[in-house]
Amino acid sequence: MPAINRLSTRDPDFRQRLDALLAWEGVSDEAVFNTVRDILAAVRRDGDAALMEYTRRFDRREVASAADLEIPVARLRQALDAIPAGQREVLESAAIRIRRYAERQKMESWQYTEDDGTVLGQQVTPLDRAGLYVPGGKAAYPSSVLMNAIPAKVAGVKELIMVVPTPGGEVNELVLAAAAVAGVDRVFAVGGAQAVAALAYGTATIPAVDKIVGPGNIYVATAKRMVYGTVGIDMIAGPSEILVICDGETDPDWIAVDLFSQAEHDEDAQSILVSPDEAFLDRVAESMDRLMAEMPRAEIIRTSLEGRGALVHVRDLDEAVEVANHVAPEHLELSVAQPEVLAARIRHAGAIFMGRHTAEALGDYCAGPNHVLPTSRTARFSSPLGVYDFQKRSSLIHCSAEGASTLGRIASSLARGEGLVAHARSAEYRIR
Repeated sequence: MPAINRLSTRDPDFRQRLDALLAWEGVSDEAVFNTVRDILAAVRRDGDAALMEYTRRFDRREVASAADLEIPVARLRQALDAIPAGQREVLESAAIRIRRYAERQKMESWQYTEDDGTVLGQQVTPLDRAGLYVPGGKAAYPSSVLMNAIPAKVAGVKELIMVVPTPGGEVNELVLAAAAVAGVDRVFAVGGAQAVAALAYGTATIPAVDKIVGPGNIYVATAKRMVYGTVGIDMIAGPSEILVICDGETDPDWIAVDLFSQAEHDEDAQSILVSPDEAFLDRVAESMDRLMAEMPRAEIIRTSLEGRGALVHVRDLDEAVEVANHVAPEHLELSVAQPEVLAARIRHAGAIFMGRHTAEALGDYCAGPNHVLPTSRTARFSSPLGVYDFQKRSSLIHCSAEGASTLGRIASSLARGEGLVAHARSAEYRIR
């Protein structure tokens, strides 16, 4: 079985050991940083010519012209029509659920009128254009297309541009089909840091966007970090995480595979089980040992669990909640008799899966809420991707003559206190 870490809150060094497991440094090394910096500069300077060169070099594809990088919308529809009927059905079913949930997130404009006639409010508008990065080739995730594209379209984004690498000319039909289902407007067969650069700065072929979302490798993540400010980004995502709180009454096989479900993403993923029942922790460990042989990605799972996984024994469920709030996990399963009681006390988690029958994997694909979630303890201050990430808020201020006079006196006094006389005079001119 994997030599998964065993921790107990009774141990004097518990917090120190837990924090050591939680620590993850996602900053690129100097070689990656320098490579990405050079790619961004080249695309910004040379545009399509740089894109074509990097496509030849990294994707092993000869491109006659930059126009050949675009995958026609008709090709997306062709993929949707060609995939097996069962795959199309589940894609469309998942899209319906994701869209239904997203519709409830949509912010609306509002305003109110004060007694003196001054109108204050907030105007909500969608982004003009958003960019979606999608991993390509064999490591392709149609679910990510749905989760990133549908909220953008619900928000009212006028144009959604998708970029996806096609190494060796390999196109993932499910990804193209998902783009058709989600309503993506344009798709370009380009990936890596060069795709991020094209979305951020624009080329003659690929238009610049206002925000870039979507997962990618270390080069993509580094590029997103470096173009932030020129464009918005969703987040810098770290390895996938799951924390399960269980009272010891759930089938240990279920919990073992729930832990596997995140560990199989990559060697840096993190899976943690917290329980007041020490014997249950032993049973889950036994289940993991037995079920590991059935996992095609067993070596990745084993490395993940041995490096960053943990079985944590706590005194009671109250202490389990304290541990969960400290960890601030991306995914939190509450596999207990009364999950709503614990959920009300959770302050930091990307998504909360309540009850014994709610596997985290359902959230990855089709439950409805977004699977793009804060990682690496950033759930302490950030939230899942949603419609609101593709909407902007503008403040509205419309002063009546009386309101301008009242507010002018306040503003004048504050401005003069700060030594900003022009500010004060600007307000004073409107005082009656």
